[in-house]
Amino acid sequence: MSPNTTGLPGIAALERIVGGLLTIGLVAAVAGVAMSAIAWAIGSHSSNPHVAGRGKTGILVSVAAAMLIGAANALVNFFNAAGSAVQ
Repeated sequence: MSPNTTGLPGIAALERIVGGLLTIGLVAAVAGVAMSAIAWAIGSHSSNPHVAGRGKTGILVSVAAAMLIGAANALVNFFNAAGSAVQ
C-alpha cells in the first residue's frame, strides 16, 4: 500500500497550505537571524556578554530551523521509505 494523492478531496489545497506554512517558517527564520545579529552586535558593543551570547545562540537556532524547514520534505520521504521497508 502506498499514499494516494487523489483519494480525498482537498489534497491540492492542503499542499498549498503546507507550502505557505513553509514559506512563513523561512521568513521567520530570516527575521530570527536578523534580530539575533542585531542583539549580538548590541551586546558586543555595550560589553554585555549575556546579550551577545543570546544573539549567537539565536543565529544558530534560526539557521538550524531554516535547514530543517528546507529538508522537511526529504526527511519525511526518507522515513516514509524506511517505514515502508519494515515487514
